[in-house]
Amino acid sequence: MGNTSCMFCTCVEQGNIGVVERFGRFEKLAEPGLHIFNPFAGQYLAGILSTRISSLDVRIETKTKDNVFVQLLCSIQYRVVKAHADDAFYELQNPDEQIRAYVFDVVRALVPRMNLDDLFEQKGEVAKAVLEELGKVIGDYGYSIEHILMVDIIPDPAVRAAMNEINAAQRLQLASVYKGEAEKVLQVKRAEAEAESKYLGGVGVARQRQAITDGLRENILDFSHKVEGTSAKEVMDLIMITQYFDTIKDLGNSSKNTTVFIPHGPGHVRDIGEQIRNGLMEASTAQINVE
Repeated sequence: MGNTSCMFCTCVEQGNIGVVERFGRFEKLAEPGLHIFNPFAGQYLAGILSTRISSLDVRIETKTKDNVFVQLLCSIQYRVVKAHADDAFYELQNPDEQIRAYVFDVVRALVPRMNLDDLFEQKGEVAKAVLEELGKVIGDYGYSIEHILMVDIIPDPAVRAAMNEINAAQRLQLASVYKGEAEKVLQVKRAEAEAESKYLGGVGVARQRQAITDGLRENILDFSHKVEGTSAKEVMDLIMITQYFDTIKDLGNSSKNTTVFIPHGPGHVRDIGEQIRNGLMEASTAQINVE
């Protein structure tokens, strides 16, 4: 440990403590500093212990309540108690092995009563239980347990792969639910938009027809008042002839239309007008009969 000694004096460095014997029997503890011994009286330095904190890593393999084999990595930090350094020097020959054995015993008694998920969630409780049990036992031998850390919990590789698959399946299921809800909302909005579009289209067509009807009525009344001797029927025929020729003109001017064969002649315009008037009269008659 770097301590120097000779026949009559010994220097104990800081962070250590010496054990002094007289004729093979414990006499006292030597604090850090220079100590003078009388070898002729049987006094000598039997050994030196470090009072610094030591760390011991323990890997434990055990089984959980749901029959899953896991490996637990524990880090135990301990030190020699100065006041009881003689017990640490004489009672335990190999403290690391003794501490490791007690940790094995406590962990293997506690973990089999827990499921794997509970073990991950309560690993701090496992470390606390090990600290309490180990502190009671190891304190009688002059050692103090400072901290116990549950560094890692390592399940069997097959179990880890299964856990990852379960987690992935749950996330995919949740993603499918969200995707379905999004598609549902999209379809509803699309249907609402289509219904609104059809409604507005119907309103537009109705307004267009109403405007055409109003325009025709105004033209007929205006023409009848300005030209004496004309009836509403004659004015209607004249308007229909005018629209008929306008339609033929539009068909001829459009380059996107193919050849269209239609019956042509003034008589056909009269036939169309009669068909319209007959339809209107039949509709009026049907409405009167219903009433």
